Amino acid sequence: MSLSRTALLPPGVERRIEQIAFVASPTPAAQEARARLAAAYTECAPETADAIVCLGGDGFMLETLHRNLSRDVPVYGMNCGSVGFLMNVFNEDDLPGRLGRAQEAILHPLRMHAVTATGRVEEALALNEVSLLRQLRQAAKIRITVDGRVRLAELICDGVLVSTPAGSTAYNLSAHGPIVPLSANLLPLTPISAFRPRRWRGALLPSSAEVLFEILENEKRPVAAVADFTEVRDVMSVAVSEDRSIAVRILFDPDQGLSERIIAEQFTV
Repeated sequence: MSLSRTALLPPGVERRIEQIAFVASPTPAAQEARARLAAAYTECAPETADAIVCLGGDGFMLETLHRNLSRDVPVYGMNCGSVGFLMNVFNEDDLPGRLGRAQEAILHPLRMHAVTATGRVEEALALNEVSLLRQLRQAAKIRITVDGRVRLAELICDGVLVSTPAGSTAYNLSAHGPIVPLSANLLPLTPISAFRPRRWRGALLPSSAEVLFEILENEKRPVAAVADFTEVRDVMSVAVSEDRSIAVRILFDPDQGLSERIIAEQFTV
């Protein structure tokens, strides 16, 4: 979700929200919250909604965003799960007013183009990251090319990933990659347990970069590619680039926007 921006409404101006759709994760807490909200406010289908209210945790939020990628509709998450970096605090009061005043983060996903050992081509979108992971006990060997130029002839590792700025606080951070502000227009390229070059810690790429991963010794060292929820096994090559033809809109309460959360995460100890 790179090259992102936060849309701020002019002072005193609210977004007009008349039709609200409610979606909830299967957990009892989320289902109970959905029932209460649907009883308190007029509900509609996501296809006709001015906004979608997502009840659950970050995982369900990502699922909801993926399901609505083709719709130009903002999604407002309320935390009913265990992880809520993308979620707002749950509150049943004045929901249309909160939706109208919310800050909007506009994000563009990454597109993965993977070719398998059998020649099959798979494409998928990633709202967090595209990661390559070894399938068996032996480390992977991967060549990395950026914008047509080989930058790393051989990376021996457990894996490697390209993250969006919004996803830089997720798997990328766990792999010791840098947190990237939304306005930076950068994509973290981060190794996962690199063995050679031992001291390589990754790179920050412009959001316009086209990254190509080529699997070396693929029969001996098979690799899987994962774009959020989509896994492709036994890949030979994986191309990753930003898809600016798709925009994802996420709503956050004022002063609790995604940019602020990413900055605050860098000071968490």
